[in-house]
Amino acid sequence: MRPNFALTLQALWTAVCQAAMQHYPAAWGHYDVCKSQIYSDEGLTWDFMACQPEAADMTQFLKVTLDPPNITCGDPPETYCALENPYMCNNECDASTEELAHPPKLMFDTEGRNPTTFWQSSSWKKYPKALLVNITLSWNKTIELTDDIVLTFESGRPEQMVLEKSLDYGRSWQPYQFYATDCLDAFTMEPKTVQDLTQHTLLDIICTEEYSRGYVWKYDKTVRFEIKDRFALFAGPRLHNMASLYGQLDTTKNLRDFFTITDLRVRLLRPATGATMVDENNLSRYFYAISDIKVQGRCKCNLHANSCVFDREKLICECEHNTTGPDCGRCKRNYQGRAWSAGSYLPIPKGTANVCVPNNVGPVKCSCNPFGSVSDRCNATGVCVCKAGTSGPKCQQCLRGFIWDNGCKSRVCDNELLRCQNGGVCVNNVRCSCPSAYTGVLCEKPRCETELGGCKGAESGQAPVTSPSIGTFLMLLLLLLSSALLTEASYWPAGL
Repeated sequence: MRPNFALTLQALWTAVCQAAMQHYPAAWGHYDVCKSQIYSDEGLTWDFMACQPEAADMTQFLKVTLDPPNITCGDPPETYCALENPYMCNNECDASTEELAHPPKLMFDTEGRNPTTFWQSSSWKKYPKALLVNITLSWNKTIELTDDIVLTFESGRPEQMVLEKSLDYGRSWQPYQFYATDCLDAFTMEPKTVQDLTQHTLLDIICTEEYSRGYVWKYDKTVRFEIKDRFALFAGPRLHNMASLYGQLDTTKNLRDFFTITDLRVRLLRPATGATMVDENNLSRYFYAISDIKVQGRCKCNLHANSCVFDREKLICECEHNTTGPDCGRCKRNYQGRAWSAGSYLPIPKGTANVCVPNNVGPVKCSCNPFGSVSDRCNATGVCVCKAGTSGPKCQQCLRGFIWDNGCKSRVCDNELLRCQNGGVCVNNVRCSCPSAYTGVLCEKPRCETELGGCKGAESGQAPVTSPSIGTFLMLLLLLLSSALLTEASYWPAGL
């Protein structure tokens, strides 16, 4: 019996991450923060974590190609009959007229238009030769699928079709799923549905008759590749054990690869006929027409980026953690102090970033400026932890408002805006050298105010009382001690 999963895959993953912290089928989780500043015993430092882009409608970033390239209707113009009514022949396709043209881009435009827009092929004019069409969707980027692939046919759903994937930019292909009205006859495969799969067979390639049976034009016009159901089979009881689920995602490479693609190809092998025999006298009834293709997914960035930008017709991961490459799949130059590794979903909720560290980290430890850094060695992630006011890869630079003086010290004076007062002189911008009568950070306090006895103000008409110098004080102390010793000696008997 088919499990009743109340959550869609997107909702499942959102729930997974909200329960733990934060994006996958929908996700493999919801890790959208790559780093954050934290305060620790080592001072202000970075906390790195696994991260990945949001899932999105990937059809807005693809390139579509058709084979044969001239298979789209309208050149020359054609008139089509309805499949369900051979006498209704008022549908015209003309590539030279915008209102009557049906180019490939209409498979990906915004739906909700009235009338519906769609791509349409030429009719089956060359019957009994097979009417074959390949529709290839290319991203020039590795993406991870997060929801069902859905094709909506404006004509009847095809009687034979194959959905294929490529992981190497179209150099090689492997099937995702076969579709037929008769799987044994079309592909010599026993018919199955996703409901027939188990946790152990969820990656099996099947042929399904579910989307091609009966009078196909009268019912649901969609054909699906069921990503959600397969992933739900994988999650199983682990849906209630997040650590186990994430652990399996980290280690089950076959599963990750199964949902990963660079290209998709739809191979249309036989159009809907609605009958066992083809009406050879009215071949304009048979063609393919697709109004919508949905592919939901995310850029694969190996948990090293939380955003993916579309620049110059290309998707690019904005890599963090000192990584680089189309999928953040290698360490940046000079950051190869240890082998590159993908980020990890564990431990939840933040995962592990597996940051690339500088080349001189490891058996050859990196050094930090001893005056500007908490330690003269990098921490475990290959980063120098800087003292307050200090910055730079080795903590050798000062933030604004600070100046270097064997470490970064707050800027006290500059002889312009922060002047030393009462005749004081600014020394290296970090202190004021004050005249003897004044003290304070900017020589702003008369010294007598800070010493015992105080001093009289000029307005009193008396000279300020000055405190004795330390030399005078010591002389008086010696005289008192000497006097005390002489006095005590007079009490001792002679000869002792």
